[in-house]
Amino acid sequence: MHLLTLEGMKAEEITVLLDSAQSFLEVLDRPIPKVPALRGKTVAMMFFEPSTRTRLSFDRAAKALSADTLSFSPSGSSISKGESLKDTAKTVLAMGPDLMVVRHKATGAPWRVADWTGIPVVNAGDGAHQHPTQGLLDALAIRQRFGALDGLHIGILGDIRHSRVARSDIDVFTALGAKVTLIAPRTLLPPTLDSWTVETAPDLDGLLEDLDVLYTLRIQQERGAESGFPSVAEYVKRFGVTSDRANRLKPEAVVLHPGPMNRGVEIAASVADGPRSLVTTQVRNGVAVRMAVLFSLLGGEQ
Repeated sequence: MHLLTLEGMKAEEITVLLDSAQSFLEVLDRPIPKVPALRGKTVAMMFFEPSTRTRLSFDRAAKALSADTLSFSPSGSSISKGESLKDTAKTVLAMGPDLMVVRHKATGAPWRVADWTGIPVVNAGDGAHQHPTQGLLDALAIRQRFGALDGLHIGILGDIRHSRVARSDIDVFTALGAKVTLIAPRTLLPPTLDSWTVETAPDLDGLLEDLDVLYTLRIQQERGAESGFPSVAEYVKRFGVTSDRANRLKPEAVVLHPGPMNRGVEIAASVADGPRSLVTTQVRNGVAVRMAVLFSLLGGEQ
């Protein structure tokens, strides 16, 4: 049993995980935020790409469930000497973990690790493909604010072509009944949208008054996103979530961002830190969602 993708996951399955995460938020509010649910289990953190929020929250989630952790990072490891992903996974497996959390720049890498090791694997992000726990924590933040996602209009704005977050969010938002519109220049959309039940819009200003949720994505410079528009100034002019644009949203509308943020590019600091922002809620929910996932795979309902 793994969590590699949200594609094809049913609303009922998603709801079970979100309900479990909501209950774990209560644990995190206790004076001693810890339960013995996974005592005796070991979770291996295998992050082949840089990460702050995801890595720390998986580590925090495992320890809140009383699991032990093994941490791996490529710097200083035998990867620098040419060791393959398979050999690295097998080496870590020999140390006896019960589950592996894998982030890798190559699409499909967590699937390969799952095949090679035979133990549960959680995909913490593979290339520009999937980031399932991010999708779940985003859905939880929206559900907490609105009660449900069914019937909401969610706009996903920005560098969708290079975003694994966008793909997982589309899967979970549409499964839970939301209408999703992708807002981006054509150069920052995937080559095909045939498998997605989404709409697209080349302009943000015409949609602001209709959105319940505006989900803003980072411009991924490391994946070449800046070649998709003439200049940063031009992007901000057409797609930046400025204070003026935020003020044109519905009174109850909210803004999300998965981080890290390019403040002043895709989102203004005043919006990121303002009353519409659910950014800190997303981070807090990340620990609870990852607790729910680890508990589901190692200690609770399958």
